[in-house]
Amino acid sequence: MLVAAADGRSDRAGNTLADMDTEERLAVFLDYDNLALGARDHLGGMTFDFKPIADALAARGRVVVRRAYADWSYFDEDRRSLTRHQVELIEMPQRMGASRKNAADIKMVVDAIEMAFEREYISTFVMCTGDSDFSPLVHKLRELNKRVIGIGVENSTSKLLPPACDEFLFYDRLEGVEIPDEPVERKRSSNSSNRSTARKSSSRSSGSSSGSSSKATSTPAPEAATPPAPTTSAAEAAPSDPEPTPAPLDVEAELGSAVGHGASSTNEDEDLAVLVAQTLADLSSSSSGAVVASTLKRTLLRKDPTFSEADYGFRNFGEFLRYLEERGVVQLSAGPATGDPEVSLPERGHAGDDFALLRTVVGEQGDSVPLSGLKNQLRKKRPDFSEKALGYRSFLQFCKAAQTAGAIELRWDDDADDYLVSVATR
Repeated sequence: MLVAAADGRSDRAGNTLADMDTEERLAVFLDYDNLALGARDHLGGMTFDFKPIADALAARGRVVVRRAYADWSYFDEDRRSLTRHQVELIEMPQRMGASRKNAADIKMVVDAIEMAFEREYISTFVMCTGDSDFSPLVHKLRELNKRVIGIGVENSTSKLLPPACDEFLFYDRLEGVEIPDEPVERKRSSNSSNRSTARKSSSRSSGSSSGSSSKATSTPAPEAATPPAPTTSAAEAAPSDPEPTPAPLDVEAELGSAVGHGASSTNEDEDLAVLVAQTLADLSSSSSGAVVASTLKRTLLRKDPTFSEADYGFRNFGEFLRYLEERGVVQLSAGPATGDPEVSLPERGHAGDDFALLRTVVGEQGDSVPLSGLKNQLRKKRPDFSEKALGYRSFLQFCKAAQTAGAIELRWDDDADDYLVSVATR
């Protein structure tokens, strides 16, 4: 029964294997040069992080293959991070007495096609690149009845590639990607300083963004030789839209004081609510059907294999979900099997209280309040406020939902370089 998979670990081994037969199985291929240089050149010099991709794919199926292709002598720090995420590193040296500029790309294509024929159980191929040269591979995989998901940095992704895929995710917009306000300086080894003259370099990234698929030139883009700007701290930001600035230290101290001695417990509960709500939101957006408890549990385990409801004092997963329902984090209804209920995010009723709070705070601040810093004002009134616990990826997305509900009005102001929020006139 599915109830065992949802409610406990003791019986889940056999039941999970049965459920896995109907799950999507994903193979992930990373064109690492394209991703790393795209993040460096177009996302403020930030270091590429695989975790946001892993979390996004956890809601779409079970990842059985993870491979990244590059000359790893240029990415000493990056390869340690990838290894921690169980990514297999495929070494393709670029300097061997002759130009091997496309060697990694060709190897990646050969491996993907070979896997499509030899491993029929793999239903989805995830191509992490923004290079339009991979469009023929995408078309061929779809001809072979494989689903293809593309992932790339928005400003270094060719406009030809996303339409070729069944689904395309921009790395900048994934949950967990924090883009610095200003370029940050990165440590570089003596090898990495020559990277732009070795192979694809940043000219490949910038060329892709204009729709060009040519790799013949080895001339580095001008920005590759430009010294990076001084180091700045990363701001909490929505990848695709401007986001409020981080809370000042005095506000955070005030919030901690407001919560009192129960701060540790409250923060733990909030983190748990955010994890479940965001996972449920991802499943709802990527699935055409209802999300049941067993599916939610498997996805949580994909994100964090050490997850156990017992760590939070619950005897089974069903009891854990009922606790979250009482807190207004999720909503339960009868599912296809006894003990395996459907799980969904609450309708606007619960979020409506937070919309009303937002409307009140904006009214108290006056007309046309900047979005930056507004979240801090909400937390002064309600220290446990979290838009992510409601299933929203960012505070901006929460405000847009409040605008749709008629609580506020939101408009972009070029002079302020920010969104301005005002009370909606009804």
